[in-house]
Amino acid sequence: MTLDLFAGIPVTDYAAALPWYEKFFGGQPSFLPNDIEAVWEVAEHRYVYIVQDPKRAGSALVLSFVDDLDDRVADIARRGIEPAGHETYGGATKVIYRDADGNEISLGGGSG
Repeated sequence: MTLDLFAGIPVTDYAAALPWYEKFFGGQPSFLPNDIEAVWEVAEHRYVYIVQDPKRAGSALVLSFVDDLDDRVADIARRGIEPAGHETYGGATKVIYRDADGNEISLGGGSG
């Protein structure tokens, strides 16, 4: 059985949010379903999307665990985005990013 996962992030202004997410994900969206939504495939059958939805904007909590946390954080920093914070839970690290609406997009891993 194939399982596709879509995690949605509501934003106030799609056009203003799109460049930040392109920097965060390191490229253009995988596809654009319509004029207020952009989708990135972050792993096979796993997608993160932004959608213009001002009433819900700022409430998203998305966490992805990765094997190469330090490398990904460094790559995102090279693209001009710095973490809003770090948290440690036992042997795992959570690196927190926030978009202009306050949505929390985090990366987790065994180092950081």
